[in-house]
Amino acid sequence: MDDIVYFDRYSRQYRTELVYGDQALRWTYGTRTGRLALATVVRRAFFSHWYGWRMDQPQTRERVAPFIMKYGLDADEFVKAPEQFESFNDFFARKLRPEARPIDSASDGFVFPADGRHLCVPDLSQAGGLFIKGQMFDLATLLDDDSLTDRYRGGSLLLSRLCPTDYHRFHFPCAGTAGPCRLINGPLYSVNPIALRKNIQILATNKRTITELRTDHFGTVLQLEIGATCVGSIRQTYAENAAVQKGDEKGYFRFGGSSTITIFEPGRVQFDEDLVEQSGNQCELYAKMGDHAGSLS
Repeated sequence: MDDIVYFDRYSRQYRTELVYGDQALRWTYGTRTGRLALATVVRRAFFSHWYGWRMDQPQTRERVAPFIMKYGLDADEFVKAPEQFESFNDFFARKLRPEARPIDSASDGFVFPADGRHLCVPDLSQAGGLFIKGQMFDLATLLDDDSLTDRYRGGSLLLSRLCPTDYHRFHFPCAGTAGPCRLINGPLYSVNPIALRKNIQILATNKRTITELRTDHFGTVLQLEIGATCVGSIRQTYAENAAVQKGDEKGYFRFGGSSTITIFEPGRVQFDEDLVEQSGNQCELYAKMGDHAGSLS
């Protein structure tokens, strides 16, 4: 299988992703026996619950320092020092110092809700071939709500893919009032590109949560968090029906890699030029939470 290449907004260079668990992913999605294990075990909630329990054990603290070193993480950004984490899961859901992720202050702009590799779809009515040419992204399945599907069918979508090395808290892209969070149950396939190249519908069928963010300028924004292999636990930390500011924390994922999806009403926003350019080439753009992602149309 090909390497996973993304474009780094900061260095302006294409980079090859260092994939945590690369060999296991390629076996699972690239071999007959792996696909059998996927269908019978890996996609099931009990597997993610077991792996999450395992990563909660105190002895997993020993994995933290080698992980930081291998993937070049900046420990100066962490609220806790590496030796203070109680488990690998504690490290995985780490908080960062506010100065590590300044929030873009442009009054007409919205920000990336999470660290990660991002793709945009400026017009969902033309969303075929997001990862693989010819595959159609199924908005109706994703939202599981006919009225929402009709409302956002021609809207704009931002997909933010978090890999296990990333900061795993997700935030609000703009100010508003956040409504209740609705759970849509589903399996827990990996959202790594190795898996998505096989079947983009994973994004629309995995376990997921959806929240409506009512705003003064951007209309009602949909925020979805997508569960994945070993991320059966999506934790919400915000107060429902309360006012939030741009960049406020919404929640976090437990161990694994996962994704968020942000959907705007038709005609509301325009994404940043570099994001549109790379997405048009079916290449993800790496950017951090709080950075400018787009503006009002």
